Amino acid sequence: MIYEGKAITVKALENGIAELKLDLTGESVNKFNRLTLNELRQAVDALKADASVKAVILSSGKDVFLVGADITEFVESFRMPDEELLAANLEINRIFNDFEDLNVPTVAAINGIALGGGLEIAMAADFRVMSETAKVGLPEVKLGIYPGFGGTVRLPRLIGSDNAIEWIASGKENSAAEALKVGLADAVVAPEHLQAAALDLALRAIAGELDHKARRQPKLEKLKLNPIEAMMAFESAKGYVAGQAGPNYPAPVEAIKTIQKAANFGREKALEVEAKGFVKLAKTTVSQSLIGLFLNDQLLKKKAKVYDQQAGNVKQASVLGAGIMGGGIAYQSALKGTPILMKDIREDAIELGLNEASKLLNKRVEKGRLEPVKMAEALNRIRPTLSYGDFKSVDIVVEAVVENPKIKQAVLAEVEDHVGEDAILASNTSTISISLLAQALKRPENFCGMHFFNPVHMMPLVEVIRGEKTSEKTIATTVAYAKKMGKNPIVVNDCPGFLVNRVLFPYFGGFAGLVGQGADFQRIDKLMEKFGWPMGPAYLMDVVGMDTAHHARDVMAEGFPDRMKETRKTAVDALYEAKRLGQKNSKGFYVYETDKKGKPKKVADTETYALLKPVVYEQREFTDDEIIQRMMIPLCLETVRCLEDGIVESAAEADMGLIYGIGFPPFRGGALRYIDSLGLAEFVALADQYADLGPLYHPTEKLREMARNGQSFFG
Repeated sequence: MIYEGKAITVKALENGIAELKLDLTGESVNKFNRLTLNELRQAVDALKADASVKAVILSSGKDVFLVGADITEFVESFRMPDEELLAANLEINRIFNDFEDLNVPTVAAINGIALGGGLEIAMAADFRVMSETAKVGLPEVKLGIYPGFGGTVRLPRLIGSDNAIEWIASGKENSAAEALKVGLADAVVAPEHLQAAALDLALRAIAGELDHKARRQPKLEKLKLNPIEAMMAFESAKGYVAGQAGPNYPAPVEAIKTIQKAANFGREKALEVEAKGFVKLAKTTVSQSLIGLFLNDQLLKKKAKVYDQQAGNVKQASVLGAGIMGGGIAYQSALKGTPILMKDIREDAIELGLNEASKLLNKRVEKGRLEPVKMAEALNRIRPTLSYGDFKSVDIVVEAVVENPKIKQAVLAEVEDHVGEDAILASNTSTISISLLAQALKRPENFCGMHFFNPVHMMPLVEVIRGEKTSEKTIATTVAYAKKMGKNPIVVNDCPGFLVNRVLFPYFGGFAGLVGQGADFQRIDKLMEKFGWPMGPAYLMDVVGMDTAHHARDVMAEGFPDRMKETRKTAVDALYEAKRLGQKNSKGFYVYETDKKGKPKKVADTETYALLKPVVYEQREFTDDEIIQRMMIPLCLETVRCLEDGIVESAAEADMGLIYGIGFPPFRGGALRYIDSLGLAEFVALADQYADLGPLYHPTEKLREMARNGQSFFG
């Protein structure tokens, strides 16, 4: 054994070939944490000192090659002063350089996923052979940064600047076939032949048949582009990528700028350029938010895995109530492999539900994301019915009928008599108390909420709502089913609106107050979209439907009268009374026309202003900041209350619920991380400036205490 550590071993094979194996003890994957990097330093030094070594194979002892840097350590290191972070980054690059500069040929044998630092160390090798099942990529832009271990330097010199820009700016994973096509891989083989292929490359390099020094040389030099080629490649790419990424995600464009700047330098100077830009991005609130989201997502997955141990197996599902929502739920279940009965009392509703599922499946086929035979299989998993005849074999029933407590209770009580004693009933209610609905049931322990968001196929969140008598097995099984459907489930406790709608309606309350004081709803929409929301509040209400918004607001007002009950008639009331229901009847705040793709396109309508005149009780001017603050403070404060009330268990789950459920701007990290970014004391002081607007703007006592103590939600 040449070197033996807890993450890396180096052993002699045959013919002077040494194998540097990545195999992090106690972990299911390899990653670059401090231990692995320290051992890589020692392993490279051991190889440099061993004169018997004629070639090195870099391999993995796990199913993956290496998934990148340890993100949890990222967070800590990013808090270091700029100079220290820069020095630490350059020190890691020295390790990679020393591996690259070994006096013998090196071959990376990529057996599985090689992302971020995993691909960067593989690029430091002279040759790369990949398993057919392996995937490679540099996904750092998804965390608000760009590659920092030489990725922006080596990749363009290996596959050309155009390909490298596409790979780095998109952050996508690429197959072995794609890597071979662009010249990143020297060979792609079946998994069982990977080791033999790597040995063959090493032996051919030892024999001089392959010139490893010639392969290495371009990575040490300037990028081979003349000035005109460089200008065309980089300037056009920056414009296109900036348009795709938008102004709130700087990393993709910064990556291109770094490649461009470093193109005129050899490896050492180019790596310095990369490192300085990396430090700059690491210090942005965008990277902090996006890394926070990644960690939050990991927490959600970890919590969902705990439920797996208690979950029952859902082999057969059913949905009550067809139509658009029922069809969407049926589609999602069938697409992901769980057969589903779709029941309604009307033939036309069944037809609507089937048409919705068929339309969604067709779209996947048209986009090349589903083979026609798979579409047929998915459609066959949806069985329409007008009766409860086959419900004895159902494991879970998702009730998706009209949002009315009496109707829901009647339907749930009826279906309970037709299913097995262990079957789970779940209501897709968006606002109605689960404990209230459970009063109609004989087995309330088998009942919970399963709130899908519209459109079902696009929205990643499912709120799984625990009622007063819901059993843990019911929650666990529903979470498992949601995961099986490809959704991100978050478990919340019962209250009006649960988490997402409870937080959303104070945001709408802020909007109602602004319109009532003369603010233009179109200006509010534009400002909130610029802030990062996918659509402004008026547009969102049109999409939700004015009747739905009106009804849900009344439910929320009954549950939280102190802060959610309107004392005046609002814009929603005015449009609802005028039967302007939004997109569903093509008139709301905006009017809707059909574009060339058949999608609704919003158009401003002067008639809206005439309808809103009676609800505007004051005319005053607002700054842009005032509008944003009056919209965001109520939403953020209600999120705080949900956490304090135990509706949601953690700040991470609260933030992820808002990002997955209502499109809270990801680069801001969620409501609680947004408060953290402002500072709790500063946020409380800001809210206090609007205290005269009422309880929606009043911080809780606990939040004031946290502010006084210098605390944060994400310490």
